[in-house]
Amino acid sequence: MTLTQAFAELQALDPKNPGAWPRWVHIAAAVLAFVVLLGVGIWTLVVPEYDTLKASEGKETTLRTEFEKKQKKVAALDAYKAQLDTMERDFGAMLRQLPSKTEVENLLNDISQSRVASSLEEELFQPQAEVPKEFYAEVPNRIVVTGTYHEMGAFAGGVAALPRIVTLDEVEIKPATGQGPQAAQGLLRGNLRMSALAKTYRYLDESEIAPATVGKDGKPLRRGAARNRGTP
Repeated sequence: MTLTQAFAELQALDPKNPGAWPRWVHIAAAVLAFVVLLGVGIWTLVVPEYDTLKASEGKETTLRTEFEKKQKKVAALDAYKAQLDTMERDFGAMLRQLPSKTEVENLLNDISQSRVASSLEEELFQPQAEVPKEFYAEVPNRIVVTGTYHEMGAFAGGVAALPRIVTLDEVEIKPATGQGPQAAQGLLRGNLRMSALAKTYRYLDESEIAPATVGKDGKPLRRGAARNRGTP
């Protein structure tokens, strides 16, 4: 059968009498209907299931990654606990270096003794107002001393060797100036004048921390670190 004959038969088909159609038309119609049904079935049934499968695979990958991360954390839990214990011990050791409120005066005397031992002349030793922090208070003291460069170095070394934590901030060293023969003699000796802020730190007692646990707005303040401190 040629294409011309086939086309002519298609034009002559009676839609109301499909039983009279040629056999090849029945076969072609059945194949076409099968292809259409197959396409509709794939589009309505297979494609959504495929999308769901892909989404599930992506979720599985995400959950697997999270599981591996959590598994690593669980495996390192003992190491974290050991590290935390070490940090708590170090924190307690550092806290024990902070004097209590009653020990601050003795510490200030120790600073003065370091100055005397270094042969420095004291011009000013003026305690400043305390600066409260989260679980400790900063105790600054303004000092002005005169002496040689080596004497000042010995003083700084003596302060660093104190059993309690003391820092020297805002250090300013200038040639010692003044009037009269004593000033001139001091310049000949190479005297210098050092002004600094000697800071020490004391831990706050529970009675000092408790009133500050609630702010003016009624919200609790962060004082957790103070509860975990060691006892000096």
